Amino acid sequence: MMAPAPAPQPLAGIAVVIGASGGIGSALVAQLADDSRFRRVLALSRAAVATDDSRIVRAPIDLSDEAIIAAAAAQARALGAVRLVIVATGMLHGDGVRPEKHWGALKGETLAQLFAVNSIGPALVAKHFLPLLPRAGRSVFAAISARVGSIEDNRLGGWYAYRASKAALNMLLKNFAIELKRRAPEAVCIGLHPGTVDTRLSQPFQDNVAPGKLFSPGESAAHLLRVIDGVTAADSGSVFAWDGARIPA
Repeated sequence: MMAPAPAPQPLAGIAVVIGASGGIGSALVAQLADDSRFRRVLALSRAAVATDDSRIVRAPIDLSDEAIIAAAAAQARALGAVRLVIVATGMLHGDGVRPEKHWGALKGETLAQLFAVNSIGPALVAKHFLPLLPRAGRSVFAAISARVGSIEDNRLGGWYAYRASKAALNMLLKNFAIELKRRAPEAVCIGLHPGTVDTRLSQPFQDNVAPGKLFSPGESAAHLLRVIDGVTAADSGSVFAWDGARIPA
């Protein structure tokens, strides 16, 4: 059972969600738009999504194109002080890609594709969005990671490209946290494991999920925002599960 929610920490300003058209991303946008602590929510995605909410600003982003990422960061800067950035993108399967069950299934192109989506894209987002976080006051940069990216927690093996790309993301977040502390001591940079969420990413792997542990996107978003509200600068560089538990490196 989850512990009582901590008192929310102030994050007044602009919230940014990258991957806003996905299951978790769209739920995050909806819940942040209802949060009075944020004046506007910048919802960035490759797919165009219509909105009739004046607090939500939608714009394109492509994590494979650094120029488009830089343009999105400039748009965020123009909206005001950026206090929260969530990278809600990721790839496990699709376009002919399946998680590897043994080393014989490894393919260079699959490794490159998952590293591009799960590691390099979020790193370029951080390059352009971390400088937008104010030097004073609390702010948070968070990226969706995965428990299977933990080296210490790896008991089953397999899923080589996904595990390795998420482990790389976790190392990048640790590096960003160290540098960010020098610039903005109250800022936080973390990874988030959303649990198993009922989205296209998890659909082929839901049969073995324990009862009560398959979350809707809305449930997952609420859990993740609760974790974000509870972390402090002392937690920067860590990865947290949906229930607030710290995941080992």
